[in-house]
Amino acid sequence: MGKLFDVVLLILIVFSIVLVMLESVKEIDKVYHGILLFGEWVITIFFTIEYIARIITVKKPSKYIFSFFGIIDFLSTIPLYLSFFIVGSQTLLTVRALRLLRVFRILKITRYVGESNKLMKALKSSRVKITIFLFAVIVIAIIAGTIMYLIEGEESGFTNIPVSVYWSIVTLTTVGYGDIHPITPLGQFIASVLMILGYGIIAVPTGIVTSEYTRNTDVQLNTQVCNNCQEVQHKDNAKFCFNCGNELNPTIEK
Repeated sequence: MGKLFDVVLLILIVFSIVLVMLESVKEIDKVYHGILLFGEWVITIFFTIEYIARIITVKKPSKYIFSFFGIIDFLSTIPLYLSFFIVGSQTLLTVRALRLLRVFRILKITRYVGESNKLMKALKSSRVKITIFLFAVIVIAIIAGTIMYLIEGEESGFTNIPVSVYWSIVTLTTVGYGDIHPITPLGQFIASVLMILGYGIIAVPTGIVTSEYTRNTDVQLNTQVCNNCQEVQHKDNAKFCFNCGNELNPTIEK
């Protein structure tokens, strides 16, 4: 029943996002506004019941309410109800902006996908390495930008060091907007080095995360949630929560 509920919830989340997208198309919203609004109310009521049910069933409601997914559940449910309290033609744009918060529902999908737990764990495990790597990239961008400011000068569009650092970041990430470019041979040589270096910079974070991800491929995780501490990363055959020891699927005594 738990898996069936997860599947139904996933379908409703995807359907809700589709409604939000269709509603943003003026031609479609003008013709089918009533149908879209009705569908949104049905989904909102369902999510409201789910949100209240989670608060009732967990042993520590405050921990769920102020958790990441608890806040996401709240933000993705409340916008439609706010339209009852914010009235007046001058505030219609505000209501429309608040209703865009429904897009947060897409974040709820990660809770029900087992592989996302392993990916999240890999990102957490590699956060220190990635932070150090990004710091090194920032240092390179500042040094390269300063050098290009000295070499190219205002004539090439490098009017100050911040603008030059912006150019070096764009070049390192291989985006290449083309709004600023070097014209001197030495500047073009440095730009070429940065471009080649940029390919390596893109590959390094991917390798770090992949390395951490492969370490945990043997651990099969599911969507079981502990109703005591809200921990989610449990093995398929787990009977008790690894974090607090609470029984995951307690039998109901008749």
